Amino acid sequence: MARKRKNKSGGNPNRPRFWGKHAVAAALDNPDRTVLKAWATREAANFMQFPPEVQVVMAEAPDLGRLVPADAPHQGVVIECEPLEDIWLGDVLADALEKAVILVLDQVTDPHNVGAILRSAAAFDAVAIVTQDRHAPPEGGVLAKAASGALETVPWVRVVNLSRALDEMAEAGFWRIGLAGEADTTLAEALGPDRVALVLGAEGPGMRANVRDHCDALARLPISERMESLNVSNAAAISLYAASIA
Repeated sequence: MARKRKNKSGGNPNRPRFWGKHAVAAALDNPDRTVLKAWATREAANFMQFPPEVQVVMAEAPDLGRLVPADAPHQGVVIECEPLEDIWLGDVLADALEKAVILVLDQVTDPHNVGAILRSAAAFDAVAIVTQDRHAPPEGGVLAKAASGALETVPWVRVVNLSRALDEMAEAGFWRIGLAGEADTTLAEALGPDRVALVLGAEGPGMRANVRDHCDALARLPISERMESLNVSNAAAISLYAASIA
């Protein structure tokens, strides 16, 4: 469904704007990404080596600053592009190897967090992240900058219903572990099967009850009593590392 409202990430959900050399270079290198237009300083344009089919408007740094949110570190380059095509969960599950990790995010809406989680997912070879379509940030500059290129390389599956998606994962042989600080079992104890879906909820409320009910196990990260909890992106990174060495 088309949504034409502006968002804080620059552009709109149907034509997001990305900025920063890593995010822009990754978008240009992604054959599945359609870049519609670019604005760049002369120095950045020489560095980026835009393909001939992309319209490039030369601009000064202050002009670029007006194309993005206030104080966004554009590094002399901004692009406007189309969102990536939808990815279907069934395709991801069919292509997954015998040892595979999927990250499931339950109403994690902060683009900085989701971007950082994508970066960790790329670092530890997660096969995908899965979110709801309505309770997750759209593609945008803040998220792409935080992802440092991983938005273009990690499949992002958006689903209507996370509980049904978790059922599909179970049918494909994925062991579903929900991260919960109050759980008696540690993540290391809960890990075992080679196919794992790690489920993380939003900071504060955590996972919703129906999502918890569709997990095979609940587990916690054994952090010090000096800290009550971790940022969700930090928890994701640690969980991915634990799953990668299990």
